[in-house]
Amino acid sequence: MDVAELRWFLVLAETEHVTDAAAVLHITQPTLSRALRRLETELGVPLFDRDHHRLRLNRYGEAYREHARRALDELTAAEDRLAALRDPRRGTVSLAFPHSFGGWLIPELIGAYREREPQTRFLLHSDAADAVLAALRDGAADLAITGPEPDDPDIAWNALAEERLWLAVPRGHRLAARDSVRLAELAGETFIALRAAFGLRQITDRLLTEAGITPEIGMESTEIATIMGLVASGLGVAIVPALPQRAGPAGARLVPIAGEAVRTIGIAEYRRRPTAPAARRFAEFVTERFDQS
Repeated sequence: MDVAELRWFLVLAETEHVTDAAAVLHITQPTLSRALRRLETELGVPLFDRDHHRLRLNRYGEAYREHARRALDELTAAEDRLAALRDPRRGTVSLAFPHSFGGWLIPELIGAYREREPQTRFLLHSDAADAVLAALRDGAADLAITGPEPDDPDIAWNALAEERLWLAVPRGHRLAARDSVRLAELAGETFIALRAAFGLRQITDRLLTEAGITPEIGMESTEIATIMGLVASGLGVAIVPALPQRAGPAGARLVPIAGEAVRTIGIAEYRRRPTAPAARRFAEFVTERFDQS
């Protein structure tokens, strides 16, 4: 199977629909169907269960997809390495980061870097902190920008900056008019929080534990914007990063938290795997940028 058909299979596995996959790939449906039949003949097993006009990835297809993804990642890495040997200023950086950095930090860093290295391409992976670190370990990402510091000796992590955290409360809340609030004052409050896999949730749990509070978690979400909307509706309070103070919903107020309520942002690499030249240059740029700020 050639590289193009490997990509075709992965798109088909994602869409589970020949028409949709062919449209995404800009090829004809018969071409894609023939490629799938060839692949299944070569492997000796069906990769999909047929249900009228739909396809359902079966257990053979699930197993093959896992290896196909890794194979395509390796081939892409090889192409990037050859491109870097031909022209050291070219290359691809695969970067993983939590969702909350996608609205401000990552665009700022990439925008500034592209002014210096316009030929560099970026593959971006936005997810929960645990998934971000998993992407770094398994090679899906060259670098990760995340926090808190990973508890893994195989991950090299360099702290870049500290971001202050705020308490989000409904407008009519007893603490809404305060200039600042201590975490110890939040005993008895219902919290709205990110799920446990998210770095900000892990930081929040640690801060509340240090303040002697066992929080009642009323709701969990995967997005800070959703959390802010729930706070604005009067459903609880939340600890959020500084960004929402510039773009929070009308029904919520952000109150500074007294003390060292911060999350440390850092850049991470995997020690067991050499960092590609393009990713190494980007990591050095990011480190220098924060050192100068």
